[in-house]
Amino acid sequence: MTKKRKIVYSALATAAIVLLAAGITAWSWWRSLYSSPFSIQATTLIYVYPQDTEQDIVRLLQDSAKLQTTAGWDVARRFSDFTPHSGCYAIAPGDRLIDVYRRLKSGLQQPVKLVVPSVRTLDRMAASLSRQVMLDSATLAEAFCDTAGIANLGFTPATLPALFIPNTYEIYWNISLNELMRRLERENSAFWKRERRDQIADSLNMSYNEICTLASIIDEETANNAEKPRIAGVYLNRLRLGMPLQADPTVKFAVGDFTLRRILAQHLRVRSPYNTYQRLGLPPGPIRVASIAAIDAVLHAERHDYLYFCAKEDFSGTHNFATNLIEHNRNARRYQRALNERGIR
Repeated sequence: MTKKRKIVYSALATAAIVLLAAGITAWSWWRSLYSSPFSIQATTLIYVYPQDTEQDIVRLLQDSAKLQTTAGWDVARRFSDFTPHSGCYAIAPGDRLIDVYRRLKSGLQQPVKLVVPSVRTLDRMAASLSRQVMLDSATLAEAFCDTAGIANLGFTPATLPALFIPNTYEIYWNISLNELMRRLERENSAFWKRERRDQIADSLNMSYNEICTLASIIDEETANNAEKPRIAGVYLNRLRLGMPLQADPTVKFAVGDFTLRRILAQHLRVRSPYNTYQRLGLPPGPIRVASIAAIDAVLHAERHDYLYFCAKEDFSGTHNFATNLIEHNRNARRYQRALNERGIR
């Protein structure tokens, strides 16, 4: 073999080795990008905060999505810069690294379910919502006290509980405060338009806030949804006749103690616009976030002649109803006797 031929063969061999090495590298890169490095059995959600760095996100993938190797991530970074985007991201079993990388790089989030609860205070509402979105409870609580901000939504500090319609909504986890408040406003508006609620409210000559205020009292009177339309009928009868509502839950609200088991004379003397034993009409606003069941109970209240109701003496959570004070006092005495027998003071 001539020297020239040896040089050619050597060059070809070297080229073959280089091509083979390149092929192996390319195959390794392709495999790391297009295979699944996540050892999870079910879809996992990861939450990226604005302050999180790329290293933080990789650690999230390792801790939550069981990322077995960062080789694919390192390869992806060779061809595309990575800028973190806050949000909630879903990673499913079998997801390819390249798909997850692109999802995180582009901010393609997974929507989350936001459950708006029926709670007694706006502090509890702030705490509940903060556990479901990126916003913290202090930010939400401050927004709920922002008179100018809630006025832009058509509410006052007293009527703000009527903004919240307890339901489940689909949102993005990193929703801004302004977007969240506007979303709640849109859902509120849509709620009243559904099932002709707005038209029924007009026929009752009541505003949405007034309906929610009465509904909030009914929610505190009973957890029995079947009985709520009858109780609503009692209160509407009283309002039409100009009688005070004399609703015990409003006294508890005025006192600031919903744990009261028994309303005493001293409680009835509390001076407050929420004390419906002292003041005619509805209180200034809801005493809690009203449930949809209670709102609909007001809109579809039973038509009857009852003007009074009292908890049953069997503590079943239901009530005895009466059309006159004599009958009501008889029911009340039975209940008071039951309270005494149980030592409830």
